[in-house]
Amino acid sequence: MSWQPELDDLARRQTMAEAMGGPDKVKRQHDGGRLTVRERVGAMLDPGSFHEVGAIAGKAKYALDGSLQEFTPSNCVMGRGLIDGRPVVVVGDDFTVRGGSADATIKEKPIMAERMAADLRLPIIRIIEGSGGGGSVKTIETTGRANLPGGIGGQAMYHLTGDNLSRVPVVGLGLGSVAGLGAARLAATHFSVMTKETSAMFVAGPPVVNALGNNLSKAELGGWEIQCKAGAVDHAVDSEEEAFAAARRFLSYLPGHVWELPKRLPSEDDPNRTDESLLGVIPRNIRQPYRMRPIIEGLMDRGSVFEMGRYFGRSVITCLARLNGLPVAVLAGDPMFYAGSWTADACAKVVRFVDLAETFHLPVVYLMDCPGFMIGLEAEQSATIRWGVRAMAAVNQSTVPWCTVIVRNAFGVAGVVHQPANRFSVRHAWPSARWGSLPLEGGIEAAYRADLDAAEDRAATLAEIEARLQLLRSPLRTAEAFWVEEIIDPRQTRRLLCDFAGLAERVLEPGMRAHGMRP
Repeated sequence: MSWQPELDDLARRQTMAEAMGGPDKVKRQHDGGRLTVRERVGAMLDPGSFHEVGAIAGKAKYALDGSLQEFTPSNCVMGRGLIDGRPVVVVGDDFTVRGGSADATIKEKPIMAERMAADLRLPIIRIIEGSGGGGSVKTIETTGRANLPGGIGGQAMYHLTGDNLSRVPVVGLGLGSVAGLGAARLAATHFSVMTKETSAMFVAGPPVVNALGNNLSKAELGGWEIQCKAGAVDHAVDSEEEAFAAARRFLSYLPGHVWELPKRLPSEDDPNRTDESLLGVIPRNIRQPYRMRPIIEGLMDRGSVFEMGRYFGRSVITCLARLNGLPVAVLAGDPMFYAGSWTADACAKVVRFVDLAETFHLPVVYLMDCPGFMIGLEAEQSATIRWGVRAMAAVNQSTVPWCTVIVRNAFGVAGVVHQPANRFSVRHAWPSARWGSLPLEGGIEAAYRADLDAAEDRAATLAEIEARLQLLRSPLRTAEAFWVEEIIDPRQTRRLLCDFAGLAERVLEPGMRAHGMRP
């Protein structure tokens, strides 16, 4: 006796599942410039490595004799595979079946994907296109009742998407229209990517929003420029292939889970490499900005810098990189925006990035140029100081090794946040460094108001006071009192940072952290 008839039936069902929503829907997907979910999974993973789970789950119709007549697969494709030889979980929405909405899903499939990632300690990649929530308005008619969000025992997805952030790397790819729960799943990640021309993300799409009296297109409501600037999404690319490449590269810096440590890769870049241009990269004119990104590129291993969140909180740069092959988290001030002052958005960006470094045991390198928190009416209206103390708490609660290089400014309360309190961290300063409770510019007018008001020549007196204080502000004088540890030749910075990476690697400890990461 053979079980071949059942295997033949299984193969037929698998073929029907792989047809997804049918040729017309697949063509429509391609005509819109988008791949199908199965094409996406194949492009995301190492060739031939995908092991699908629940491929034949869906809705079937049978003839009176019990034979299968029609089959519509679930619009969730999930399973395990490899990325650069490392195991991962991948779960994707099939937009060709009911637009990726919950009308055609089996909710246990995406939940199982999250549980698989958590319990097998595997990174998870969510390929998102659709709503993925409680279904459309039409669901009320098809089910005969209204859906209570979460229902009875229906909170597993929300619980797992939050908890997994503290356990395994989570990547979200928004590759079409993403709304509702789909948008929440895209935002609840360590790294998220949108495609510029073919994707949009929103809590509710244009039909719902425009019913309130608006007239917005998908791009105007939730296109990549909106979401990247708001910080809801980290990155945007021109094509789906670039999105897959960005996801793979992001994962290459992180361990597979928090019970592992990041892995050092072989590096051909000399850790003792020097760069003569660093001697003149910081202008003597303190009002003149400069470009920080070339400095980062020059100090880190060549070709290793991977920036995240470029369009959000732009006075701060956050990126992953390598020092002599070891992954590190790089935080830097960008004087091209608000002179490097920390806005409310910049503080939020710092919190999330430091939490990422803490969660996955990445040593932090901070190239500091921060003249303080942003000031003014807009800063007060956005509660900058509240976000500022959150950033301070995140830095102080971190336990990973920390190295700060003060490149230029370190002023005010934001200046305090340049290293964790109450534990050792490595700190260097360039000769161009300046610091204090307040910058002299503007601060003199407040501190010496009586002298200036009494002066016959206010401008001359102001200039004399400023010249006198400038002499005292030299970082070398601060070093005399050991209020700063080291003033270094900028050309030696890479060598010292690589030394730091080697020391940091010795003390990194795997495991979950007390302060779990939140979206």
